[in-house]
Amino acid sequence: MRKDIHPDYHMIDVKMTDGTVFKVRSTWGKEGDQMALDIDPLAHPAWTGGSAKLMDTGGRVSKFKNKYAGLGF
Repeated sequence: MRKDIHPDYHMIDVKMTDGTVFKVRSTWGKEGDQMALDIDPLAHPAWTGGSAKLMDTGGRVSKFKNKYAGLGF
């Protein structure tokens, strides 16, 4: 590998929305910096099972189904 082309890989602290902090290796920031998350698995509906609905905005799914109806989708 060529020298001096890779970013510095170091330990940082990641602060979750509930205040817990854990250490992880990253190229973000500098050694010992803290990254505060606005959205994480504790708060996002995709992980918490919130009321998320799949919306067919603009009828894109319907257009696709009509266009490729003869192919057996």
